[in-house]
Amino acid sequence: MSLELKDFQLDFGGLLLGHGTQVPIAEIEGLARPGVRGELVERPGADGAWASPDWYEARTLRIDCGIKTPGDPAAGRQILAALQKVADRAEVRTVAGATMPLRIKWPGSPTRVLGVRVRKLDSSWNKAAFGWIPLDIELVAPDPRFYSDTEQQTELRLGWLSGGGFTAPVQAPIKVTSASPSGQQRPGWVTNTGTTDAYPVLTVYGPVANPQVRHVETARAVDLQITLGAGEWVRIDTRPGQRTVTRNNGGTVAITSPLEDFLIPPGRSEIRWSGSDPTATARLTVTWRDAHTAL
Repeated sequence: MSLELKDFQLDFGGLLLGHGTQVPIAEIEGLARPGVRGELVERPGADGAWASPDWYEARTLRIDCGIKTPGDPAAGRQILAALQKVADRAEVRTVAGATMPLRIKWPGSPTRVLGVRVRKLDSSWNKAAFGWIPLDIELVAPDPRFYSDTEQQTELRLGWLSGGGFTAPVQAPIKVTSASPSGQQRPGWVTNTGTTDAYPVLTVYGPVANPQVRHVETARAVDLQITLGAGEWVRIDTRPGQRTVTRNNGGTVAITSPLEDFLIPPGRSEIRWSGSDPTATARLTVTWRDAHTAL
């Protein structure tokens, strides 16, 4: 279970930093607009320049803080050891693309999450005897977006276009309607309450052949030329830095669809999927976190 954060607090691998903790923070750099990479090319024989696209760089956070345990230097050493243990997690440090969540609570906003890796964790011991160990922490977030603290998920059975359908006996004119007059329960609708595009994780569970997942509003689709048996699944991860397609047996799946184009824009939109399943038991789960440009 995640720690409950108060304003001006951070959750770093299960350790609390910031206001009201034993690790007060003097300053954090890197929480505003991330840096950009792009070029200006002079226009020959004309005023001004041509601007190439600007792309966000990885977000770098620099945290000026310290461990404060007056009269108890041993407790300060234990906190530092716990921080070093978090920074040494092999499942993050030695795995390409892996990050750990940094949870941040700012006034007037729910807790947001950044996926980070530790670049620096330096300490100074010259005042440790007095219960004060200054720290210099540097983190990098390969994906500069902030994400909601809670994950959202919806599940779609194969062939679900709406929550309604036909009513027997069928008479002309034939109508296919939602389960409710307002359409609020339509199964394929997903809502990103953030301010920028969110990237979902799509998991298809067999039995199904040649599944296709499509985002209606953007017309982007992921086609998988595979057959899954009962109990088998394939996971399409569209998140930046983690874009992979893997099967339950650990194998990968080659696809031609660009995963970076499959996204959930801000607001409500719809996801549909298709495939061949004679048992009508195949299903798709769509998991995402709302994405934000700011805390």
